[in-house]
Order: sequence, then structure tokens, then C-alpha cells
Amino acid sequence: MNGLARTGGSKELLRWVSGRAEGWAGLVDGDGSVLHGVARVPERTSAAAAALASSGARELTALGARSLSVDQGPHTALMFSLDGPADVPPPVLAVVARRPLPAGLATLLADAALPLTMCWAAESVERKRRRVDLAESRGREAVLHLLMTGQLSIAHQVAGALRPSLPDPVRVCVVECPGRGRDEVARVCADLSGGRSWIVRCPVYARHLILVVPAGPDPADERLGPEVASVVDDCVVGISEDVPLADTATAYRQAFHALAVARGLAERHARFGAAPEPALVAGAEGARWADALLAPLLTHLPRRSQDPGSQELAATLASWLAFSSHATEHLKIHRNTLAARLRLIGEVLGLDLHRVADQAALDLALRVRATPALPRRAETAAAASPALSPDALLRLPAMRSWAVQQLRPLDLAAAGGGGADPHTTLRTWLAHEAQIGPAAEALDISVPGLRKRLTRLETVLGRSLLRPPSARYDLWLAFRSLDLTEGGQPYGGRPRP
Repeated sequence: MNGLARTGGSKELLRWVSGRAEGWAGLVDGDGSVLHGVARVPERTSAAAAALASSGARELTALGARSLSVDQGPHTALMFSLDGPADVPPPVLAVVARRPLPAGLATLLADAALPLTMCWAAESVERKRRRVDLAESRGREAVLHLLMTGQLSIAHQVAGALRPSLPDPVRVCVVECPGRGRDEVARVCADLSGGRSWIVRCPVYARHLILVVPAGPDPADERLGPEVASVVDDCVVGISEDVPLADTATAYRQAFHALAVARGLAERHARFGAAPEPALVAGAEGARWADALLAPLLTHLPRRSQDPGSQELAATLASWLAFSSHATEHLKIHRNTLAARLRLIGEVLGLDLHRVADQAALDLALRVRATPALPRRAETAAAASPALSPDALLRLPAMRSWAVQQLRPLDLAAAGGGGADPHTTLRTWLAHEAQIGPAAEALDISVPGLRKRLTRLETVLGRSLLRPPSARYDLWLAFRSLDLTEGGQPYGGRPRP
């Protein structure tokens, strides 16, 4: 019994008891709820045995006795109350067997009560620890979600109860863990950071950890990402630029893109290459355009009280644009709920959310609105003028310069030769709504062949293409901007105002 208690816990011990009793054995709560029941011989398992054990446990609790024997038909139920703390009623050990009972069964059960008590106490502590860990993990996930949506004051309030306090400015690291070792990697990250970093288990990707690291002068914070990659085998780390806490969502996208590059490097870590944020490049004109594009959604009033409001729809749209179908895990909603909300969003905005053109416009608009540095309500004559059309916005000199910088790595790769033209590959992929199958057919190559091309281009661009958050929106905008300003032929639809 002691050996089973140490190696198999209460379940294996109960299984052994049921075999000696040639019947059913289990632990039953004082109110008759069966906590765990087992029969070593399957045919001994029956609802009648569990019902008799439940009835006997309730009677034992009502009498305040330590043990009880109940006969029903050809069966006898033996009850032994386990020991436990005064504030937590212990369960009852119940055994149901046919008469005549095996010799010495009552003595055997009395001897088994002590190791079962110890096992149950240890397992109860472990269950409580797991609940606490889960609650803390969900709390940290909630704080990250608040940061991603720009709700800093609420994020600070929730974070104050969890520790450490949220740093500002920050650097975000996305750690891709080997196999199922995310919990162990989280402990390594906590040790390496000295408890100064926020560590969140990604709700979307089961192998990812998200680290929000202080971006101060401490060299230890600067080395955290590379150290994690060097300490944990097969671990890959993407690292963002240093940003204000309010720009955590931008830093996460940067770290995710850097992760795509790090997968192809021997050192298994990479930092996001400097690149301007299109939301900042768009400036005040972009802010007015974004307000006009999103106005129907942001002022939407639900028809019924149970329908999602404007804020919930905007959060759903942002999550779907960032994570695609994985938004169900991010938002903790059913896929049918996500589909219904997206249909409603498309109707409210008058856009086709299946088109990359409209997705790119909405992604840029949401990023512009989430950028606190941009003016929202400037009381100037310019502010009173009508918002630009999306094509006019992309024709601005600043946007064209941004587009040239975005696509410059492709120009260098094309000049190097030795493979398919990257512009053609990406343009065809985007023209077919970023769907690999139709794009591969148009390029007259296999699906795996196109996937390999896009994987190589991830390294060239320093951005993720195949896994969301994807750079396809920025690429669409960049190509469109150059098409408009250089007189080229547009390859896809236009984002509509």
C-alpha cells in the first residue's frame, strides 16, 4: 500500500483495494458526490454500486460516525471516514462488494485509510496550486490583452495585484518553446530576468511565451532574449525594439516578425530590424482617414442587449486581423460566434473581409487609431477638411517613401538573382487573397514550392508571412502605393473608404 501511495497516488491505491475486495472502491464526499470510483474488474463497475456508496456516505456524515456498514440486496457497502483538517471535510472511503465479503476486508480498509488520507491531502494541495497558477496565468493574459488594446490604466490596476509592476518603456520577446516545455521555459525566463519581466503564456500559440521586459539601461534586460536562446535547447526568440508601454501591441508584432527570422539563424534569436510604423507615417491625414473608415463600426448600436457593441466588435476585428482563425483562442469565443461577428462587421462597414485589400485598409486604420502620438481632434482648417480617400493617402510622399523602404529588401534579393522574382511571387500571392493553393496554381508551381519561397522571403524581409500576425497587409499597402505613384498596373482590388 505504501508503495502504491508513493508512485500511483489515490487512484492506484483505490484500484488495488477494489481488486482485494472483488468489487467497487471509491472516495465519496459527505454529500454523496463520487470524487473518484474504480473497479479493478470491469464487470464489477455499476451505477448501483456508486449509488449505494453515495447513500452510505450521506448516512455516515449525518450520524457523525467514523465507520458504517450498509447492506442492500446481495451487496454490502463499507464506509470509513478519512482524517483531514477541521475546515475541510475529508472524503469517505467506500467499498461495495458482494457477500460473503473477503476475509479481513474491514481490517484491510482500516489500514488503507491512512495512506489514502495522505495521498488525498497531497493531491488536494496540488489541485489548489494548479488553480492558483491558472488564475495567475489568466490574470497575466488579461493584463496583456489590456495592453494590446491600449487600456493602460486598467492594466496597471490589475498588474498591481500580480507583480511585478508594469515597466515603461518595454521590449517584447516572443519565445518559441521546444515541444511541451513551455512551463519549464517560463521558469528559466523568470530566473534569468530576476523576476523583473512580465511572462505570459500566449493564448493563441501553445508553444509561445510572451515576455514584456524593462527597456532600461540594465544590461541584464538587454541580454535576456539571447540568454534564453542559449540556455534552452531548440528554443527560438524574437525581440522587438524598445517602445513605450502604450505601444505594446506594436512591439508584439515586431517580436513575432523577428521570430520568423530567428528560426533560420544558428544563434536562434533575432532582433526586429528598424522599420517605420505605417501608422506614424500616415500622420494627421491618416488619423482623419481612419476615423472616417471606422466611424460606422465605432458608432454602431446593437439591436438587442445581448448583441455585441461597438467596442466588442472593434476588439474582435483587431484580434481576427492579427490572428486569423486563432482569434477564437485569443478572445475565448466559439468559431461560430467569431464568424457571426465578422459578418456583422462586414455589413456595418460595407467591406468584404475576405479581400486582402479591405483587410489591409482596416488593419492600418486600427493601428492608426491605436497610436497615441497622432492628433485626433486638431481644431484647424485641415482637420475640418474631408478625409482623404485610401488611394490618396497611399499617394502621399511619406507613404511612398515608406513603401520603398518596405520593399527594398526584395529589390536587393532580385538583383542578386539565383531564383524566382520575389516581386512576382508576392504580388501573385496577394492577388489571390494570400491563399497558397490558388497562388501556386497561377505561378505554375507546387503548393510546397510556393510555401518554401514564402519561407525564404520571410528571412529576406525580416517579417512573418505564413503565420499571423503576418506582414501581408503592409506588403499590400506598399505595392499599392508604388503602383499608384509610379503608374504601374494595380494587381488587386482597392481598399474602399
